[in-house]
Amino acid sequence: MIMKYENLFTNIFKLIISLFLFFESIYIQKLFIWIFHIKKITPSLVTVLSFTSNLVILILLFLLFRKDIIKEFRIFKNNISNNIDIGFKYWLIGLAGMMISNILITIIFQGGGADNEQQVQKMIQAAPLFMILNAGLIAPINEEILFRKNFRNIFKNNIIFILVSGIFFGYLHVSGATSLLQWIYIIPYSSLGIGFAIMYSKTNTVFTSICMHMMHNTVLTLISILL
Repeated sequence: MIMKYENLFTNIFKLIISLFLFFESIYIQKLFIWIFHIKKITPSLVTVLSFTSNLVILILLFLLFRKDIIKEFRIFKNNISNNIDIGFKYWLIGLAGMMISNILITIIFQGGGADNEQQVQKMIQAAPLFMILNAGLIAPINEEILFRKNFRNIFKNNIIFILVSGIFFGYLHVSGATSLLQWIYIIPYSSLGIGFAIMYSKTNTVFTSICMHMMHNTVLTLISILL
């Protein structure tokens, strides 16, 4: 019983550290600005700084979850075909929920799109290569460790894990919202997050959701660049 509570407190502590890294990553960027005596912040530099801070967070998260990451990579590798099949299935379900809710928001509320998405588009235009690496590769790993691995360690009940993980994922993408309309976009983002959470609960390896998240972000980033 004592060991059980020790593990819970450890996992909660890791969650707090991870959340701090994510929501205070601006200070990592400010550190680089100070180190390199940067005077002018351009759109391209904002993208590079975002990439750099995400890379630092990735390294820190790996150190924090090293044993779990290695263990779950082995699980993923040993049944890779089945894990990808399950992941693709629930990615499609999450994507459908995201698209349908976005369409309904546009029709009902005359929404012009989430502020987060508009910011991402600006960063893609400013530095497309860095955004492929940042949004397509690094960010999915960071977000899956934070919103899937962290919450799975704390919530053993599948339904609670899926809902909490999905909703917090949605919250991340609208946390800077300044209007009720922008807060409503938590629904499409949460739909996708729930899809990622379900595939993790089905395969018991965060690498399933990491792969699907990478594919999702990379495809959308490439479409934005090409169009």
